[in-house]
Amino acid sequence: MTLIKHMQAPDEFLGFYLIKELEIKQTNTTPAKDFMDIVLCDASGQVTAKMWDVSAADKETFFPMTLVKVQGLVQTYRDKLQVKIGRIRKVLPEDGVQMTDFIRSAPISPMDLIHTINNVMASITNEAVKSIVSYCVAKVGEKLNHYPAAKTHHHAYFAGLAYHIVRMLEIGEFICKQRPFLNPDLIKAGIILHDIAKPEEMTAQLGIVTEYSVQGKLLGHISMASSWITEAALHHGLDLQSDVVIGLQHIVLSHHNLPEWGSPVLPQIPEAVALHYIDSMDAKLQMVEDSLQVTPETDAWTPVIRGLENKAMYRLNL
Repeated sequence: MTLIKHMQAPDEFLGFYLIKELEIKQTNTTPAKDFMDIVLCDASGQVTAKMWDVSAADKETFFPMTLVKVQGLVQTYRDKLQVKIGRIRKVLPEDGVQMTDFIRSAPISPMDLIHTINNVMASITNEAVKSIVSYCVAKVGEKLNHYPAAKTHHHAYFAGLAYHIVRMLEIGEFICKQRPFLNPDLIKAGIILHDIAKPEEMTAQLGIVTEYSVQGKLLGHISMASSWITEAALHHGLDLQSDVVIGLQHIVLSHHNLPEWGSPVLPQIPEAVALHYIDSMDAKLQMVEDSLQVTPETDAWTPVIRGLENKAMYRLNL
């Protein structure tokens, strides 16, 4: 059985995979024919796949989050690996495979991640800040145990959001020691809150995002998190015009930095500037790490990384 990480063109392959995404499209031929544009994944990575000459029965059989056995050919298309599916069927009980075999997960257990986040919340000395953060985390509930941080770009796996938060908290702790003018409570709160509404923005199962919610499409996680801060302040009887409430809202609203990156406002307080770069550093380094992990060790270059301006990474031989 072939792991996705070990696929190389022009090899033939056979293996069990999870359909992460699936879309029915039509060819440009006359007459047009239906085909499936699929993303297959296993614990080692993911790859796009094409299934041509799709039948009516195929459309009723294969859907996202379906385990399948696939035989096909590895090809290269626009400098990226892509597989052509020759044969495909749903997994049978006698195959002895289960969904969790194909799920990528954070390298730290969800229990330990949540424990760290709770300890950091408890260390916040400003009671108003602590009460807002606790309210928003409680609003997400158990979803924080398993939700990804994104659909594709970074930390897009089981417990990826909690892992992203914890890694940012580690960076934030260092930055606050190096730059004592920063308010540690605001840095901690901003890190925990900046993506806290992601579980309401996306619909995910076992760390795989299948679609965006109506709220996610119409509002987005940034505006939702800002609204949650207002909701928390009202719940605890805090002044909506206070520096605490406005400061936390600003940190969340500005963490994407630029309007073209989805930020409603630019960072204009020190902690907002810090949060943006902490977030960006962790996200971009995770993209690099993920790309290296899923690239065969025999390849010097990774595939291009969309979140890094479509640059590929070179693996130095040291």
